Amino acid sequence: MTLLRAVAQRLLYAALLLLAVLVLNFSMMHLAPGDVADTIAQSMGGADSDVMARIRSDYGLDQPFSVQLMRYIGNVLQFDLGYSFFYNQPVTSLIFSKLPATLLLVVTAQLLALTVGVLLGVYSARKQDGIVSHFVTVFALFGYSAPVFWTGILLLIAFSLKIPLFPVAGMIDVTVEGGFFARFIDLLRHMVLPVITLASIFIALYSRLCRASMMEVLGTDYIRTARSKGLSTREVVYKHALKNSLSPVITLAGLQFSAVVSGAVLVEAVFSWPGLGSLALQSIIARDTPTILGILFFSALVVIVGNLITDLALRWIDPRVRSRT
Repeated sequence: MTLLRAVAQRLLYAALLLLAVLVLNFSMMHLAPGDVADTIAQSMGGADSDVMARIRSDYGLDQPFSVQLMRYIGNVLQFDLGYSFFYNQPVTSLIFSKLPATLLLVVTAQLLALTVGVLLGVYSARKQDGIVSHFVTVFALFGYSAPVFWTGILLLIAFSLKIPLFPVAGMIDVTVEGGFFARFIDLLRHMVLPVITLASIFIALYSRLCRASMMEVLGTDYIRTARSKGLSTREVVYKHALKNSLSPVITLAGLQFSAVVSGAVLVEAVFSWPGLGSLALQSIIARDTPTILGILFFSALVVIVGNLITDLALRWIDPRVRSRT
């Protein structure tokens, strides 16, 4: 199967999965008690039956469920996610204004987790009885069991309140003066704690998995052959063993991408990060149904695209995967 055909097949699967997500999200919101009209009436301090009927008519809530669903899917296909009555602007533009902050947090945390996790896993596999190997084991247990919001709160107390090295909340400091470099440094200072918090649990996972995979690969015949040819330890580990041991790590990274996105919601709430997580929390409190549906759709889209990229990266790194497809 050619790479182009594989990409086309996975794009088809992704489109079908997105359609299923749209139907499921809309159905769940439809089954939930209350609707947009109730929320608007509550914000107005109450409304009589005529006003409620007019609001439901304006939003199309008086139509049968199937008609509402088909209309919603048709609007989404035209990149129209509805209108937020709480923020008083289109949901699409609202999400796009918040999406860069979430992507910055999620992608940076995932890259940090992969880089640090792989390095720790490789080093601990090379020295299986060393202190680093035992540290990876303990760190994996602690990192995986600690709730992400608890880790974030501890980091805030330690490095924002007790030792004021990093900002408490937000993404930028509007009082910072200077050019691009000064603002970039300010952004980095705001990113440190949220990124470490979000990446901590995944560093633990990737380091433990990479350690186990590297130990398995280092015991294979072709690695012993490479060593018998006089290759250095660095060449054996990083040129031959690492590439074959990365497949399970990359696979897990793709499967865990949805967990990274969902974890970002809690991290954004703890650090007041102005992304989709904070927007989702405020929309749920306000019962802003169009915005909630839009965020769910975009979250699913980001996860599906991330899994697709992971799948293609795995095919590129591991020739065994290409030969099976």
